[in-house]
Amino acid sequence: MREVFHQSLEDVQGRLVEIAELVAVAIEKATRAFGTSDVGLAEEVIEADQIIDDKAIELDELAIQILARQQPVARDLRIVVAALRVSASLERMGDIAEHIAQLTRMRFPERAIPRGLKNTFTKMGELDVRVARLLTELLRTEDLSLVEQIRVAEDKLDDLHISVFEKVLGDNWQGEAAATVDATLASRYHERFADHAESVAKKVLYLATGDWSADPEMVLRAQLDA
Repeated sequence: MREVFHQSLEDVQGRLVEIAELVAVAIEKATRAFGTSDVGLAEEVIEADQIIDDKAIELDELAIQILARQQPVARDLRIVVAALRVSASLERMGDIAEHIAQLTRMRFPERAIPRGLKNTFTKMGELDVRVARLLTELLRTEDLSLVEQIRVAEDKLDDLHISVFEKVLGDNWQGEAAATVDATLASRYHERFADHAESVAKKVLYLATGDWSADPEMVLRAQLDA
């Protein structure tokens, strides 16, 4: 019975990795479409979001079945509950990639990126793609060194997000109302994507330590010294 239970937990982890991989593909395509006004690529992201949603629902149903049939306790219970929360975050990250793609489609054939912000949004897109790939690897390997890398990338995205607001609120901003709205929304989407990734990373760290306030660098140092 325990063997079946542990196989189910492995299945949960495998499904989380699969969803994370789909999210990484979605954000890579969405940010590329946003930067190049590639409406065809944007459409691919929008259509594929339903696949992410469906797989998240399937994972949630599996986790609920495990809770009902196996009645896990202690760390096993934390794993299943965390999987439900991680699934929700990944599904939301997929939605955010879709929102970025929708901005591209809405403004086509014009560029969705307002004049003067191309370099900023290029950097934000690159960081979101990096975060998504790091998160996929973290879920696959549980390598806690990746938690800090995700946090650092998220901090950089926060700084870029602030810089967008400073730009559109500055005296030299000459963008029309639509451009201001686009810049504000797009910046928020990029920043929130990384926020969700960092939230997932913290949950993985908690599962490894049982401590919500654990410092990943200290945990790694303790593991090396053990």
